[in-house]
Amino acid sequence: MSRRILKSFLDMNILILGSGGREHTFAWKLAQSDRCKSLFVAPGNSGTEAIATNLNVGVTDFEAIKIAVLEHHIDLVVVGPEDPLVQGIHDFFLQDNELKSVAVIGPQKAAAELEGSKEFAKEFMMRHNIPTAAYESFTKDNVEDGYKFLDTLKPPYVLKADGLAAGKGVLILNDLQEAKDELKSMLVDAKFGDASTKVVIEEFLDGIELSCFVLTDGKDYKILPTAKDYKRIGEGDTGLNTGGMGAVSPVPFATKEFLDKIENSVVKPTVEGLKKDNLPYVGFIFIGLIKVGDDPKVIEYNVRMGDPETEVVLPRLKTDLVEVFEAMANQSLSAINIEIDERAATTIMLVSGGYPEAYEKGKEITGIENITDSIVFHAGAKAQEDGKIVTSGGRVMAITSYGNTYPEAIKKSYQSIENLHFDKMNYRKDIGFDL
Repeated sequence: MSRRILKSFLDMNILILGSGGREHTFAWKLAQSDRCKSLFVAPGNSGTEAIATNLNVGVTDFEAIKIAVLEHHIDLVVVGPEDPLVQGIHDFFLQDNELKSVAVIGPQKAAAELEGSKEFAKEFMMRHNIPTAAYESFTKDNVEDGYKFLDTLKPPYVLKADGLAAGKGVLILNDLQEAKDELKSMLVDAKFGDASTKVVIEEFLDGIELSCFVLTDGKDYKILPTAKDYKRIGEGDTGLNTGGMGAVSPVPFATKEFLDKIENSVVKPTVEGLKKDNLPYVGFIFIGLIKVGDDPKVIEYNVRMGDPETEVVLPRLKTDLVEVFEAMANQSLSAINIEIDERAATTIMLVSGGYPEAYEKGKEITGIENITDSIVFHAGAKAQEDGKIVTSGGRVMAITSYGNTYPEAIKKSYQSIENLHFDKMNYRKDIGFDL
């Protein structure tokens, strides 16, 4: 089980693992705390470099992370992405005498399977009566059974690679033959590598999606604001899936009655299920939901914060995030009061031309200094020695704004974007269109 931190840190040295907009947002929020003495990000980006010390360490290089933690006297590690969690970084700390007193925000390996395996997550939901789509899972040894199962479903057909596929392992197809061809491609031809050695086929749920974010210390939980993100590259939710093109918080259609349903039918049984199954969990539970009629159903679990949802959820958190993390590590989360900004927040993601397919890097980004009404969270961007900031990834920057209403916040973000430029810059011009 997770160990407890018995002392209360007045001045904490904190390490964030990751390099995206999510991690810049964490750094931005943690840097505001009087309790944060020194802040490090590994490997970080141009945004984190301005407010923290970037360390040239990979998120799954556990031995290099250990060296950095000891060298910089780190008290708290915040794990941004899913890979190190699924690979067992929390367990690595617990099993090392030099590291076991360091608090880690992120579940242990056994619980991280909620994201690491779609089948594991489905079995967990079935076991604890958490509402979700009907499903079956298949390997290349019973691909013919998969074809037969597809024959029993109505279109569209949902195919999910069982393992981690960087957000790209889910296919939604309208044509039965195409679904069968893609199932063969995933299982037999290893379309997504090891991630698709097993494939979950689900019934399609028709509704509108949203995300719920939960903090848990393994005993108690707190619910953060809901958010809705936009995955498709094209306007009107068309084109290829991406890591996320924008997000809105709160979700306008999530009434108090609906939020109560989410808490009672999804959040409570999830946290209780983790306890019953002895899955040690100190961290974020990101629950991908779909509203079908008036009821929530779970699409998937992630074992970390979402990106770009972090860029709209954390800016609405008024409570000191260092205090929240300390309470989580100490299993005293129930004593913390989570205060939320009443204003809406929205973010628009700027991406490299060609993303999510092939794109060029190294394009100079100009105009950041001219943005005054929005927060610029860097993602795939890095600072050069000459001080210029250039693109280094597909999703480059998230432009987050507050507003009394979400349309007001969206308008501010779009106005701020007019100040920014890099070659082949692309973004969706219809975030929030469906609300």
